[in-house]
Amino acid sequence: MGDLRRGLTAMGPAALLAGCLIPGGADRAPAPPPPPAQDEPIRRDVDESVRALPAPPPAWVARPVTADARTISPSTYIVERGDNLRRIADRTGAASEAIARENGLSAPFTIFPGQRLSIPGGRWHLVREGQTGIAIARAYGVEWSRIVDANRLEEPYILRTGQRVLIPGDAARAPSRAERAAAFRLDIDDLVTGSQPAIAENAAPARPAATAKRVLPSTAAVAEPARITSGFQWPVAGGRVVRRFGPGASGERNDGIKIAVPLETPVTAAADGVVAYAGSDIPSLGGLVILKHGSRLTSVYGHAGQLLVQRGQAVKRGQTIALSGDTGTANRPELHFEIRDGRTPVDPLTRLPRR
Repeated sequence: MGDLRRGLTAMGPAALLAGCLIPGGADRAPAPPPPPAQDEPIRRDVDESVRALPAPPPAWVARPVTADARTISPSTYIVERGDNLRRIADRTGAASEAIARENGLSAPFTIFPGQRLSIPGGRWHLVREGQTGIAIARAYGVEWSRIVDANRLEEPYILRTGQRVLIPGDAARAPSRAERAAAFRLDIDDLVTGSQPAIAENAAPARPAATAKRVLPSTAAVAEPARITSGFQWPVAGGRVVRRFGPGASGERNDGIKIAVPLETPVTAAADGVVAYAGSDIPSLGGLVILKHGSRLTSVYGHAGQLLVQRGQAVKRGQTIALSGDTGTANRPELHFEIRDGRTPVDPLTRLPRR
């Protein structure tokens, strides 16, 4: 099983979604499965067509990003007749949202001819269609979380074509090797806030797919629920919590809980939602599913051996989304489970019913 776990860690989403892996070669027929032990749940039937679906490439590799940000100095702009913030942003190179914040303007952002506006300086990247936050961050060797903070980005973290984002850091200094490595190292927060591709300013995100058979293109942003429509339930039947939320004995922090379960235990959606991510791009977590539930709530399911859903798929509470495994850094079959409120992990035990 250790070889299987290491293999899944190294593989991408397409390999995980391809179904069962057969050690020793794809052309070797699998042996008949033994009858389940009494203390192990019987594996549920899954749709073979779903297990065979190829996964699209991650959205952040679908549209390349050129590091062509425009660096400007702080300045003053005198409003002309017919101006609006978007036109001023195009003329100066700064983001319209940043100009509004700099000058204390709020909706409907009324400005007057002759008014003097302070234009914030910095390095501003113009977002093109299909670009994701992760891809933008990697182009500049800057962690995406720093860009989120610098631009005060909020839910649903969907960039718009023509939007300008501030790239923090010194434009005159190339990023160090450590900075570039950090920009290429993904975490849950990156996937939640930076994996949606940019769409046109007035375009609506794509509606979620009803089943995994309809694969949304990686260049499509996916509409997320506005609010949660169900409470949370346990993501696995039975199992034992072997690691709790918060700092561990050696000081490392766990952003969720670890639940030990038999191999290939069905992992179910803890609440109604939409699949924001399904893949294996965080090596420590192996097979990974992230669901968005609305009301700023997100749930995370890691160490899966098989993924049975696709990005952009709508799921119901209790629906099987994966089978448990020992992928990533897990040294036994277990589920890593998180609940996040916005960008902040919360203790799942405070949101789950008592057992």
